[in-house]
Amino acid sequence: MADRPAAASVIAECLREQTLVPLRSTLARAFGRSPLSSESQSWYLGAIGELEVARRLERLGPSWRVLHAVPVGKGTSDIDHVVIGPSGVFTMNTKHHEGKEVWVGAKRLLVNGQRTDHLRNAEFEAKRAAQRLSAATGTPVAVMPMIVIVAARRLTIREQPATVCVLAESQLVDRLTTGPVVLTPSEIDAMTDAAARPETWHDAPVLEPVDLAAFDALRAAVGQARLRRRLWIAALLLGLVVASWMPLATLLSGPSS
Repeated sequence: MADRPAAASVIAECLREQTLVPLRSTLARAFGRSPLSSESQSWYLGAIGELEVARRLERLGPSWRVLHAVPVGKGTSDIDHVVIGPSGVFTMNTKHHEGKEVWVGAKRLLVNGQRTDHLRNAEFEAKRAAQRLSAATGTPVAVMPMIVIVAARRLTIREQPATVCVLAESQLVDRLTTGPVVLTPSEIDAMTDAAARPETWHDAPVLEPVDLAAFDALRAAVGQARLRRRLWIAALLLGLVVASWMPLATLLSGPSS
């Protein structure tokens, strides 16, 4: 588990969906059409969010342990990140809401005004992690659920929920490292040993390899398509500006003599 790459599960699903997507034509590539299908795009965005959170978690010091894409239960569910350190054990549910308005109250989390199940799911995830870690270590383990909001246009926290911590990705490391110390180094090591065993989490663990190179190539193709679209938009705007100035320039020049 310790070597499992971040976003492994969602990357695998994204690539699986991409195998069903026809290759873009030369014209489509030239005009910057995204290589993603509507089905693979949600998995892709999820992966980008998890990778961003993983990048930030790398800033934690040597007293911290981080596991990514932890398969849990009997099916295909996983926990985006499990973090163990001096201030406790945390499960993290990454939510990539790029450009959206996120509002948090004591009992609800809204995205662009729409209710979500984020709070309920995060709480359930932490309870399941606590049960499995407690069983694996033979001692009660408290787990704090976190929801990490990535790339939101605005995150408004009217009131923190009582049982789930919601924060932006930029706040994550400070929140973890400034909390009160509740675990000793030996407790962290014991907890990490248990958490690193796949059987702690899943009833029939199978950790399939993930083609990270293929995802990197897809990510590059998405970036190139986005750049081409922006260039076409810039060219169109420039053309409109030039076209609007031509009649004015003709008027200002006056009739030729």
